[in-house]
Amino acid sequence: MVYLEKLGLVSVIVVEHDQRGEEGERSVVIEETMRVVSALEAQGAKARPVLGAVVRLGPKPGDDEVPQQDFVPPEAHAFPSDLVPICSSLRAGEIPVLPPFALDSFCRSVRVDANDVLGALARGMAEASTTLDEQNQQQCKDYSEDINITPLRLMIINKEGGVPSYARSGYPHLLVNLSAEHDFIHDTFDPSWKKDHPSALANLNLARTCLAYMPSTSSAVMVSHRSPSSLIANLITNKPAVSSSLPHALLQNNRKLTPDSPTLIRRGLPIQVLRKSSDIDRVKLKYLLETSFRRELNEDAFYARLERDLDFVIIAGDYVGAAIVTNEPAGPSGAPPISYLDKFAVLPSHQGDGTVDFLWVALHDESYGLGHPFSINPNGGKEGKGEGADLVWRSRADNPINKWYFERSTGHIRMGQWVLFWCDAEKRLKTEQARRGNAGISYVEDWEAERLTQWADVVTKIPSAWK
Repeated sequence: MVYLEKLGLVSVIVVEHDQRGEEGERSVVIEETMRVVSALEAQGAKARPVLGAVVRLGPKPGDDEVPQQDFVPPEAHAFPSDLVPICSSLRAGEIPVLPPFALDSFCRSVRVDANDVLGALARGMAEASTTLDEQNQQQCKDYSEDINITPLRLMIINKEGGVPSYARSGYPHLLVNLSAEHDFIHDTFDPSWKKDHPSALANLNLARTCLAYMPSTSSAVMVSHRSPSSLIANLITNKPAVSSSLPHALLQNNRKLTPDSPTLIRRGLPIQVLRKSSDIDRVKLKYLLETSFRRELNEDAFYARLERDLDFVIIAGDYVGAAIVTNEPAGPSGAPPISYLDKFAVLPSHQGDGTVDFLWVALHDESYGLGHPFSINPNGGKEGKGEGADLVWRSRADNPINKWYFERSTGHIRMGQWVLFWCDAEKRLKTEQARRGNAGISYVEDWEAERLTQWADVVTKIPSAWK
């Protein structure tokens, strides 16, 4: 925490304690808070205990008039004037450390769940920073001066690390898209994980609540106290320790992945799969493609090809990202079509918020990853049911994104101005490996013979989509 402060990432700390409902609990919580303050100061930081309650129990006045939201509002709230002690501490260069106390309706300071305090602080600090009205603006001016208390990161430091994933045999999720995955993670949470990860789902709910009020670029990280370096890396880069869109085999055997690996959580975007060209919003897709590629789309020819050859389109959010896959006729009559990634695009404004990874994971689940139990994410597509197909695409040899493609593809070949990439159907590889047993897989299998030549012949003849 001290190192983060030196990097300009100043924290507001809420201390939780497992002891609940026992005699002397309040004294124990205050003692733990003071212990954290002493530890920070022993490492050279300035810290201030804020022992008075700064949040109030119950919903914020007027919340009952707000339409129902897709997250659980915090059980407490804070007005801008309540945040004066925190702003005063920050202005003095001190890290505020709070116990989990809140004011009840009789203005008594009572012990509450730390998650309720965090949710109220995230909302209160965000609203105070945006100065929603003139009165709010005056209150903020009175006490904040040049202090910007907009919450940008949520750190959930615990004993258990990230949220266990069904796709990684209980190892943590690397990156979570709350908009698309929150309910699914709850549904696939193995009851046996509760013993070692008792607070995982509660903390996931906390992240969803807090991120709903924080800026869209914000993230939350769930990390074990045994992984301080991971916490620092996540907060500085705003990225997971290992990209979730890497090939599954690399993720399974990556030494960086341990039971203590952190989970990075983002508000994210909903994902949908369209299978008919008539369902595409052409105006929005055109804007996305032309903005991403900085070229003018040849609309008539492009959509005529989609009407003929479209397999599916994956849309992230309101067309802030898209992956378009077509079925390209193969050479020999009766041969299965080639699954071709025609376009993969994300708006520049969303290229640092996890959308690229969310989109590629959905592409994996819908194409070359089909048939595996870890491809059943609820993206509105096949949800893991079916047989995967090799995914092929081309990229110009000087495309700066090729490094990213190299890391995610099974292989590539260079063809003059183009680079041909492909991802092998994972279920077929697994089946072939099991069939051969200890014999291993040869350098080139029979079913691989001449396929690169065929792919290259078909892919190089696909017309450009640009004018």
